[in-house]
Amino acid sequence: MVKNKLERFAEMNTLPNVVQVPFDEVYLKEFKFKNRWKREFFKNDHPLVLELGCGKGEYTIGLASQFPGKNFLGIDIKGNRMWVGAKLAQKDNLQNVGFLRTRIELIESFFGPGEVDEIWITFPDPQPKKRWTKKRLTSSNFLSRYQKFLQKNGMVHLKTDNFPLYQYTRRLIEYNNLPLFIATDDLYAGKYSGEVFGIKTFYESGFIEKGDKITYLKFNIHLSNPLVEPPDEEEAEK
Repeated sequence: MVKNKLERFAEMNTLPNVVQVPFDEVYLKEFKFKNRWKREFFKNDHPLVLELGCGKGEYTIGLASQFPGKNFLGIDIKGNRMWVGAKLAQKDNLQNVGFLRTRIELIESFFGPGEVDEIWITFPDPQPKKRWTKKRLTSSNFLSRYQKFLQKNGMVHLKTDNFPLYQYTRRLIEYNNLPLFIATDDLYAGKYSGEVFGIKTFYESGFIEKGDKITYLKFNIHLSNPLVEPPDEEEAEK
C-alpha cells in the first residue's frame, strides 16, 4: 500500500539523508550545517552541488549517480515528493545525496560564502505574471542570494520547457553582463549533448513526448555591481 502524506512526513524525520528545519530555527539565524555541509553532513570535502526545487529528486539522484566525486543536495518544500527521492537514494545506497526541506526564500541561512560549487534549477515554477517576477528562481532577487554562497567560478544551470522563462533569464543575464557559457532554446536538437543532459525527469519526458522544446542556460552570476532587473521587468514591479 502506498504511504499517505502523514506517514511519509513522519518517516522523513527518521531518514538520515534528509534535513527538515522548522522556520524559527533558521530565520535570521545560523543553521548548524552552514559552512559545514561537506565535513559534517556528507563526511568528505567533495564539491557541493544544489538542485533548487528538486521535487522527487530525480535530477539530484541522476547527477549523483554519474558524479560520485561530488555531493548533491536537493532542496524543496514539498516533503511528500522529496520522500520519494530520499527513499530511492537509500535503496541505491547513494552516499553523496542529501535532501533539505525548506523554502528557497530562506536559502541564505543554510550556506556560507563559497560553500556551494554549482547550482541546478530544473523546470521551476515559471511564475508567469510580471508582478510575480521576484518569485522566479532566476530573478535578480534570487540570483543575488545565490551570489552569497556560490563559488566565484561556480555555474548556474537553468533547464526549462517554459520559453518565456528562458527568454526572461537570458535577458537578465545579458542586461547585467553576466558571463553566459551556453544558451540554447532547443537542447536536444543542438550540438550540446553528454551524460548530464541524458537525465530526464518524469515531467521532462512528458514535455518531450508532447513535442515541447527544452531550453538550457549555463551562466555565472558574479560581478562587482548589484544585479538588477531589465527595464521592462522593473516597470512591471511598480
